Amino acid sequence: MSGHSKWHNIKLRKGKADAQRGALFSKLSKEIILAAKSGSPDPEANYRLKMAVEKARENNVPADNIKRAIARAGGAGEREIEEIRYEGYGPAGLAVVIDAATDNRNRTASEVRFLFTRSEGNLGETGGVGWMCDARGFLEVESAKLDEDSLTEKALAAGDGVIDVRFGGERSEIMTEDSALGRVRVALLGEGLRITDAYVGMEPKQPIHAEGENLRKMIAFLEALEEHEDVQRVYSNLQLDEAQVEALAQA
Repeated sequence: MSGHSKWHNIKLRKGKADAQRGALFSKLSKEIILAAKSGSPDPEANYRLKMAVEKARENNVPADNIKRAIARAGGAGEREIEEIRYEGYGPAGLAVVIDAATDNRNRTASEVRFLFTRSEGNLGETGGVGWMCDARGFLEVESAKLDEDSLTEKALAAGDGVIDVRFGGERSEIMTEDSALGRVRVALLGEGLRITDAYVGMEPKQPIHAEGENLRKMIAFLEALEEHEDVQRVYSNLQLDEAQVEALAQA
């Protein structure tokens, strides 16, 4: 299980905190806008949009907000939302890739750069960190009624393209080749699994392990990035052991 997967699962458990800060609705609305821009405005014909809408509903985003976000993708109303990727190094050499969505790239770049500088890191050039990662598909599935072996069987039945199964209790993650994400998603639905998120992300080739003060600084930095309203996803090469995962999940 990679550092990405473990950090992602920790953030899932802390999702309510994001909602209390008021950032979650904005993040979900931006994902709907970007998903609708990437293909059909019909969720049934655009699996990225379908996942974004389902996730928004799951987090109690009002139906009117969802409709406005889809309309905005077609040019209605406010300033255009665009996707931007940032790469750099955080505390103790932590490698980080950030996917953001913003209507003001200068403001977002300045604020992200400040977070790096404040955490003893450096925002780098495009490609400066990305070469350390592979593009992968990630499927978040509900697994509360399954054990690890049962989930693995269903994933393997989805055919070629499945790379790893990361069991996490109530929700688990299945990693695929990036080109196989859509096909595997359809196969998993056929296996009766409920998919709550599906996206192409970054997987570190050489994860690192940290402890003590370095780990504290890394976690504080990652949390600061996650909490930024324009940041959609954060990928890093931090790998956590089981004890660290449990400690962070309970924090």
